[in-house]
Amino acid sequence: MLKKYSALFLFGGLVYGIIEVLWRGKTHWSMLVTGGSCFIALFNVFKKFKDLSLFKKCLMGSGIITLYELCSGCIFNLWLKLKVWDYSDLPLNFKGQICALYSFLWGLLCIPINFVCKKIDAT
Repeated sequence: MLKKYSALFLFGGLVYGIIEVLWRGKTHWSMLVTGGSCFIALFNVFKKFKDLSLFKKCLMGSGIITLYELCSGCIFNLWLKLKVWDYSDLPLNFKGQICALYSFLWGLLCIPINFVCKKIDAT
């Protein structure tokens, strides 16, 4: 079990780091931790609710990732002042840590995440 979750964490962290580098041109170690943690959570939720529609999984996934992003942002940006990201200039943001645009994008990201989770769970 530890080996499986370690692999899920590593996979999620690395893939998220790559996405960040492609999207923003950079990443931060804290995003690898957040990405790995999110992937484990999504894997477990998508496995438990495997019969839900993709749309509902995307809504749930968006909420989960947004919650992780809020928690990470409060720790790394507000508390530790690492300035990893700041959404203050985007509409519908909360303390610059989460915003509606990225919550929507997290929902879209759940489409390939769902596919990958199904493939992993089938092995």
